[in-house]
Amino acid sequence: MSDNDKNDRDAARRRAALAHMSELLDIMARLRDPRSGCPWDLAQSFETIAPYTIEEAYEVADAIARGAMDELAGELGDLLFQVVYHAQMAREAGLFDFATVAEGICRKMVRRHPHVFGDLEITEAGALAGLWERIKTEERAEAAARQPDRAKEPPASRLDGVPLALPALTRSAKLQARAARAGFDWPDATAVLGK
Repeated sequence: MSDNDKNDRDAARRRAALAHMSELLDIMARLRDPRSGCPWDLAQSFETIAPYTIEEAYEVADAIARGAMDELAGELGDLLFQVVYHAQMAREAGLFDFATVAEGICRKMVRRHPHVFGDLEITEAGALAGLWERIKTEERAEAAARQPDRAKEPPASRLDGVPLALPALTRSAKLQARAARAGFDWPDATAVLGK
């Protein structure tokens, strides 16, 4: 297959993806239509849908862990539906919509990859961890500056932003990794006892 054929095929798949994404947004809007929608879907809220979102994320991880790549596309679709569901409820509440979600993640990924979308040159994967954390710290500081009421709060901790809803072991691993990046890590337990 020539490069032109591959590019044409890739462009056709992107157009198909956009068409199906539009169709999915329309399906979700119909499910939540107050006049003709599904009674179960209409009764849902962010709080009642959140457990399904977590479950679908675990099903994606499970398919990957089992090497069940034949199931992965379906599981990713279920997870995408959860994103669309939350975005639809947010649109109904006048908070934001799916376009806001998509635009936000696009901007974030471009901002967090200046070595791809900017002029920063990094060729080693190991150097990216520090860059990623520096950018995230800058983003948190900018977000705090946009919220004047947060000026009364205590300064941000390096452990802020680790979701409380994570499973205990996953959360503890994330907290430990954050602490290690701040120099709070030792090669063995005897050094800890000295502290």
